Amino acid sequence: MAESFCSAAAGAAVGGAAVSLLIERFLRPFPTDFWRRPLAALVIHLGLWFLLFSCLLLVLQRPFFAAGALLAGLLFVVLVSNAKFASLREPFIFQDFEYFSDALKHPRLYLPFLGAGRAGLAVLAFAGAVAAGLAVEEPLSGRLPVADFLVGAAILALLGLSLLWLGARCRPAVSFDATADLQRLGLVATMWRYGEEELVDCAVVSPYRDLTPERSMAERNRRLVVVQSESFFDPRHLIPEIRRDVLRGFDAVRADAVVSGQLAVAAWGANTVRTEFAFLSGLAAGSLAVHRFNPYRRLARRTELTTLVSFLKSCGYRTVCVHPYAASFYARDKVYPHLGFDEFVDIRSFDGAARSGPYVSDLAVAERVAGLLRGSLEQPLFVFVITMENHGPLHLETVLPGDCERYYSTPPGVGCAELTVYLRHLANADRMAGRLRDELEALPGTGWLCWFGDHVPIMPEVYRRLGTPAGHTDYFVWRKGGQNSPTRRRDLSVSDLGCLLLQEMGVCSSATSHVDMPDKEYPPA
Repeated sequence: MAESFCSAAAGAAVGGAAVSLLIERFLRPFPTDFWRRPLAALVIHLGLWFLLFSCLLLVLQRPFFAAGALLAGLLFVVLVSNAKFASLREPFIFQDFEYFSDALKHPRLYLPFLGAGRAGLAVLAFAGAVAAGLAVEEPLSGRLPVADFLVGAAILALLGLSLLWLGARCRPAVSFDATADLQRLGLVATMWRYGEEELVDCAVVSPYRDLTPERSMAERNRRLVVVQSESFFDPRHLIPEIRRDVLRGFDAVRADAVVSGQLAVAAWGANTVRTEFAFLSGLAAGSLAVHRFNPYRRLARRTELTTLVSFLKSCGYRTVCVHPYAASFYARDKVYPHLGFDEFVDIRSFDGAARSGPYVSDLAVAERVAGLLRGSLEQPLFVFVITMENHGPLHLETVLPGDCERYYSTPPGVGCAELTVYLRHLANADRMAGRLRDELEALPGTGWLCWFGDHVPIMPEVYRRLGTPAGHTDYFVWRKGGQNSPTRRRDLSVSDLGCLLLQEMGVCSSATSHVDMPDKEYPPA
């Protein structure tokens, strides 16, 4: 029995395992050769291969078909990882599997970054494996007794589980630097270890936990608006041809702000949720272990945290999030009640709203927020705004007539179309900042406006031509009536921004952490 099954399946099982290691050589960045990796990483890779192969074999009953389908799947993940690394400077990790379902629900946000060529190659590889498997290979159920086939598949599964158990005992260390872990352990072993680490309890201590709620603070500071502006940063240092007045409104509000500076954010090009959670929770990435990659998957749903939102709620604020997109994206509809939000104003509240490109315009969002502010007569209000207009993919939009003249002093060279589209949306974000400032100025009582970017935009062609920015974004904290004192400059981490905001509002007296970043002289407005 064993010899018959081995002769039928061993070649596909062992040969496929070898090919799976070779496929990892296509990864960028290139991982260490498998014979130089920690032995436990190699054991995990092989264990997972044999386990998945045995499961597919039970379904497909054709060894080479099963191996081919599994290798096609691995190749697809490698291609996705390379595309992600090219755009976001980070390889594919276990937590990214959740985005496959999101890609089906929101294809415009994901599929364009994979590229038609890569997607076509993966589809052809899978189709080739299916065609070859069905046409050429005879199912084992017709060549072996059923008992022999089932026992043989069970032995393969047991081999895979034994290797995974051994790898789990040795458990190669991970640093949670996804690139470094991939290079040291390989893709498969890194994904497995990140999946294991997600099940480990992460003890975190919120900086807001020991603050004493002050009802008087809410009455003194009746309206607080915080805008997490999509892909917002000051690009005027990239090329001198960008007109200074592209950010005229932002410069004016920043000049009147109580404090402003650059922000070290938790993401590059995407993964807004990392910066968002860092701001709302006050927790730095280093304290979150593997949950730093997507804290909304598990940590924020299962850990009771005191956040900036829940603290403001305990002070008497009504807490509202405004986000012109699906509430289910990033599972915010499930997470936000845990964070302390009373209400979530999502895309359903923007029927018929003006759009700029494919998304609801920043100015339409500003008007929706202005309506909330005007209606907050009885209770102090905190509004957290997550914009969408500048989300991209920017390369899917076209430069409009007059854009170059409007946003550049002289036309840029080739390869700057994405930047021109970005500047068009950035100018709308700029107008949004001015609109919210004007609304807070017109209302009675004290108002605050905090503004920051979640990450720099994805513009690979632009960065290849003009250089890659450091990844910091810009922020300010503005108070109505605070123009009598000069704006202080302070560079910090996004996880410290909430505490700084409370400090300026007279609630939190503890100093926030300073982040050592190069000084930047703000140009005149």
